[in-house]
Amino acid sequence: MVAELSTLRDQIDEVDKQMVALLARRLALVEEVGHVKSQHGLPIYAPDREAAMLVSRRQEAADQGVPPDLIEDILRRTMRESYASENDSGFKCLKPELRPIVVVGGHGQLGRLFCRLFELSGYQVRTLGSQDWDKADELLKDAGMVVVTVPIHLTEQVIRRLPKLPDDCILADLTSIKSGPVQAMLEAHQGPVVGLHPMFGPDISSLAKQVVVYCDGRNPESYQWLLEQIQIWGASLNRISAIEHDQGMTLIQALRHFTSFVYGVHLAEEDPRLDQLLSLSSPIYRLELAMVGRLFAQDGQLYADIIMSSPQNLAMIKRFHQRFGDAIAILENKDKAAFKQAFDQVESWFGDYAGRFLKESQSLLRQANDATHRG
Repeated sequence: MVAELSTLRDQIDEVDKQMVALLARRLALVEEVGHVKSQHGLPIYAPDREAAMLVSRRQEAADQGVPPDLIEDILRRTMRESYASENDSGFKCLKPELRPIVVVGGHGQLGRLFCRLFELSGYQVRTLGSQDWDKADELLKDAGMVVVTVPIHLTEQVIRRLPKLPDDCILADLTSIKSGPVQAMLEAHQGPVVGLHPMFGPDISSLAKQVVVYCDGRNPESYQWLLEQIQIWGASLNRISAIEHDQGMTLIQALRHFTSFVYGVHLAEEDPRLDQLLSLSSPIYRLELAMVGRLFAQDGQLYADIIMSSPQNLAMIKRFHQRFGDAIAILENKDKAAFKQAFDQVESWFGDYAGRFLKESQSLLRQANDATHRG
């Protein structure tokens, strides 16, 4: 039996080596694809192509008795690596005649990311850091575009501090609130203005499948090339008004970050053994704990700025606090009927999304379970 098992394991090892060789070949082909896309100005992420390919591979897997979810998991993980490889190939420059791009705050993490993307696209990039204001006039006098990416609480102040820019210069910001910064840019500059909010952190390896929200300011025809350039980098664009954006961010960012903050504070005060919690955790709780822990591995000042950036954030958090209290009252009264009624009401609000999210979360939980066993 031992000899038979050893023979089978040797055969498995050989198959694994073939898989590694095939993956290496695939990555090499992807690198070539990246060069072709760069030459022709094609986005690194093509959702229709990816969706069609996954449908075909799932069917082929099913025909051979291979679980379709398995081949999709493998391909999606491979494609994530592929997008990062394509990112290194550079991108087509859509506005080669553009004068220098000046990134105000370009030494910060997000600033460095966008400097790199512009440079990979062939643009001349300058940075204006906090120590460079004595030479701001010189850096900005011939700017073709100025991008402001500084801490939220400094954004409007920095915009107002900018010297007069060339009339055709594009003024943009990369801030997670939009109403105040967009208005400040419109007041500070008479040329093209656009507000941008990258819905991701600076630690990503590729913009593929990421979202960039934009709010029109002035002369949108002047910065259409910029929006198209962002799409070539792989991101999806979402156009929205500054007011609607900020209303949405109260839920998407401020409330979510605040609840994670409070849960982290609660855990620290209760002071359980974290290693013991993890050993007892199901994949879903480990994933939830990871998302809370992720918050506290980052910049506390940034999250304070996000949460405290608007009075409507505080109003939303207070409404959440009230509803939390209402839910506690249901528990105190042991009112299962009220609990079920509230549960059904929320289920109805989610509608078809509930089932869709269930399926999506199952994939995430499988990955979390794998990470648990790797650890």
